[in-house]
Amino acid sequence: MTSASPRDEFHTAWTADRRANAAYPKSRFVLRWFRSAQRWRATRGPLARLVFVVVGGSYKVVTEGFMGIELPVSTTVGPGLRLRHGVGVVINPSSRIGANVMIRQGVTLGNRKAADDCPIIEDDVELGVGAVVIGSVTVGRGARIGPNAVVFRDVPAGAAVLSPASEVRLPVD
Repeated sequence: MTSASPRDEFHTAWTADRRANAAYPKSRFVLRWFRSAQRWRATRGPLARLVFVVVGGSYKVVTEGFMGIELPVSTTVGPGLRLRHGVGVVINPSSRIGANVMIRQGVTLGNRKAADDCPIIEDDVELGVGAVVIGSVTVGRGARIGPNAVVFRDVPAGAAVLSPASEVRLPVD
């Protein structure tokens, strides 16, 4: 069995990303650029390397420097990534993200001890606003991580992780 070419992988992933972000033009723009940079990074030859330097370099400068989205080209990301708003997203390059994952603004996927001590996010996971997933943990298929939740242990498939409780205090008369 032969593996798909970088061009075929680009088209498959981009088609799924485009469909998943139909109502989000900024997300479509960023993900198209991300997938293009990944394509050229995986393609061999001196021309491909030159194109990657231009596409990948401009992607990094604009998305990180101006848009506040750190989604490195070297990160393994499945098709159908849903990027909502995107601002403040920080993804460690050693993190792995499955298919049909939703990432909202302020999400961090990072290491805890070593540079490659990073999360694995399985398919169909939703990460709420400001969620932080740290260390070599696995977030199982279909799990939901609530807003501002901090995850540092494995999350089983289909589970929900709630954010810290909010306490409401009424004024004293």
